[in-house]
Amino acid sequence: MTVTATRSAVLPTYARYDVTFVSGEGSWLVDTDGRRYLDFVAGIAVVGLGHCHDAPLGAARAQLERLWHVSNLYWTEPMAALAELLSERFGGAQAFFCNSGAEAVEAGLKYARKATGKPGVVALEGSFHGRTLGALSVTGQPAKRAAFGPLVPEVKFTRPDDPGSLEAAASPDTGCIILEPIQGEGGIHPVPEDLLVGARSLADDLGAILLFDEVQTGVGRTGSFFCFEQVGVRPDAVTLAKALANGLPIGCLLVSDEAPPGLEPGDHASTFGGNPVISAAACAVCGAIDDELLGRVRENGLRLAHSLEQLAAVKEVRGLGLLLGAELERPAAGVVSDCLARGLLVATAGEHTLRLTPPLTISTEELDQAIEILEEVLEA
Repeated sequence: MTVTATRSAVLPTYARYDVTFVSGEGSWLVDTDGRRYLDFVAGIAVVGLGHCHDAPLGAARAQLERLWHVSNLYWTEPMAALAELLSERFGGAQAFFCNSGAEAVEAGLKYARKATGKPGVVALEGSFHGRTLGALSVTGQPAKRAAFGPLVPEVKFTRPDDPGSLEAAASPDTGCIILEPIQGEGGIHPVPEDLLVGARSLADDLGAILLFDEVQTGVGRTGSFFCFEQVGVRPDAVTLAKALANGLPIGCLLVSDEAPPGLEPGDHASTFGGNPVISAAACAVCGAIDDELLGRVRENGLRLAHSLEQLAAVKEVRGLGLLLGAELERPAAGVVSDCLARGLLVATAGEHTLRLTPPLTISTEELDQAIEILEEVLEA
């Protein structure tokens, strides 16, 4: 059966481009016709170490030959090791493992409600936290919520550019303040540091949980393992997913050792959470993201941002590290299609924003090659 013949069997929840990939290595993908593409999407900031990186590939392969699954009724060595590695990175935390970023956000919302006994949530306009009902309820994009109401009640949204509105939206019933340090799906907009500082102070005053959604910004994407390390604001809990296992499905809620206790046995669960194969791969990812790699992410991020700023069609460049958004003078969708035709994969984050999230291991030569294609497309 051909690939085309099977497409009608897939629910149309995505508007997919007419290309099917069959293999990948490093920063490159290969389609069914053998054509190579330079990948500046990386699975939407997922394949942080590049396609088929030796470390997670070897770890997953070795674990596949030993043990696949036992459920969370028991312990496995890779799951416990991953929790310890993330705790060390955070500076003392406990982990809950699941399968995606949306699930991690759901776990965070439940933790905050249980820990505080308060149902109110304050989130930011323009934010994106997932497509499940709870995560969607705190996503500050009305168009994504409209078809699925009524959603979880007692959620208020505030403007990310107005720290004063954060306090106005909160109340004594607020148990959670959730935000992304950089809004990814909302257009690659860094949240101002004064709002992050204000959120920390407000959460402390209210006895609320400050929850950072680092599904897209975490695991080295911005040049530090957690983005919050660069803004000097420490949350009570953080969600991770995307790049944590370099393309294998994983989500994680980390709760600070200093945060109030919350979830107990029976409160929450995930059948496949902490799967030993995926946890082994994630341990390898954590080991590979060292100071040398993070330094290259910061250096290459500045190089890419500077190159983008030189293009006449680019109005503004936003972001940090290798999570960058280029605001264009024209709709970004057409640019994505034109780049695809020339062998470069890029994505959008809003109508006029081009999203660039290459592997963290991208070379300077590959960066320059991508810029040449973008200049050709944008200056045409």
